Amino acid sequence: MFSIEYLESVIDDLESISKADKQRIRKAIEAKFASNPVEFGKPLQYSLKGPRRLRVGDYCVIFQIDAEQMIVLIVKIGHRREIYD
Repeated sequence: MFSIEYLESVIDDLESISKADKQRIRKAIEAKFASNPVEFGKPLQYSLKGPRRLRVGDYCVIFQIDAEQMIVLIVKIGHRREIYD
C-alpha cells in the first residue's frame, strides 16, 4: 500500500478550491493512489516529462511515484486550464 504525501505548496493550491471540489479531489486521491497509482495516472509529456497527472472533474492532480519507498508525492493541484502555467 502506498502512502500519500503532499508538498507544502499544495496547501496553498487547495485554498482557492471550493469545499465540494476539495472533498472530491481528496476522495479520488485516497481511493486511487493508495493501491496502485500507476494504474490511474497518466504521464506528463514533453518538457513536463517525469510527473504524472490525475484528472478529477475540472482539476488536475500532479504527482510523482517513488516505487521503492511506496510513496505518492502530490506536487500540485489546480484547475486544468491553469495547472501547466
